[in-house]
Amino acid sequence: MNTELRWPPLVLSEWQDTYDTLHMWTQMVGKVCLAYTPKQNHYWNIAFHLTPIGLTTPTLNLGERSLAMTFDFVDHLLRFEVSDGREVTLPLEPQTVAEFYSRFQDRLHRLDISPKIWPMPVEFEHPIPFKQDTTHRSYDRAHVEAYWQACLSMQPVFEEFRCGFLGKCSPLHFFWGGFDLALTRFSGRRAPDRPDADEVQRESYSHEVISHGFWPGGGFIPEAAFYAYSSPEPAGFSSAKVKPKAAFYDAKGFKEFILPYEAVRTSPTPEADLRAFFDTTYSAAADLAGWNRADLERAVPA
Repeated sequence: MNTELRWPPLVLSEWQDTYDTLHMWTQMVGKVCLAYTPKQNHYWNIAFHLTPIGLTTPTLNLGERSLAMTFDFVDHLLRFEVSDGREVTLPLEPQTVAEFYSRFQDRLHRLDISPKIWPMPVEFEHPIPFKQDTTHRSYDRAHVEAYWQACLSMQPVFEEFRCGFLGKCSPLHFFWGGFDLALTRFSGRRAPDRPDADEVQRESYSHEVISHGFWPGGGFIPEAAFYAYSSPEPAGFSSAKVKPKAAFYDAKGFKEFILPYEAVRTSPTPEADLRAFFDTTYSAAADLAGWNRADLERAVPA
């Protein structure tokens, strides 16, 4: 496949409105995950997973029934599938967040599902309650498909990187709070307590982690980018030598290593560059933090 098709342009200013609207829609679905799944370590229960056509929730336990919801970015539908054989859909098309929320609740009620969720966005600047949000209303199919194609193109690199680790490691999953793909490795050691952090932060960083992910951009990082960080961050990490050349440490913003998506997309070897970013940032953080790499990593054949 043509690299331009496999790694399409993702210019945030061209799809910001669609991105923000879709972000709100994913949060509605994510909050249902919170209502119907037991809490797993580091909130893995609320994350979505990649499919060939979009993003899906875990299987949600309703008691005598089970539910899964899938964002289908091929037919542009939100699919609701229940173990009793019932299925309904909600079109993904231009509409306000308030309209979508009403229709979302209607589809759940048709299936005799009535979750109690907090109808307020999280991890979003200037949040508006879903019922009142008539600001965000865009949905451009072409830009959503480009974003999804980018996710499918980077997925194999994430998965291959994950397979080299024998210790505790998250799956590659999508967190709807920040709208980011994330893959996290753990040393097995507890991290220092964060008494001033909120419950989510305390749970997420209760143990030492090195995390890698992808984010469409915004705020300190204005465009789509890959990221890498260690928590707690070991001394010297910010000045570590990492690859490729386009990677840099964001000292003023998120305080993590950043690799612009555009640099990967336009590289003659995008997969190799992305893998180099994962490998070198992980190695720098693990070595500086004193991780027991001999026991945590799969031996590379001679």
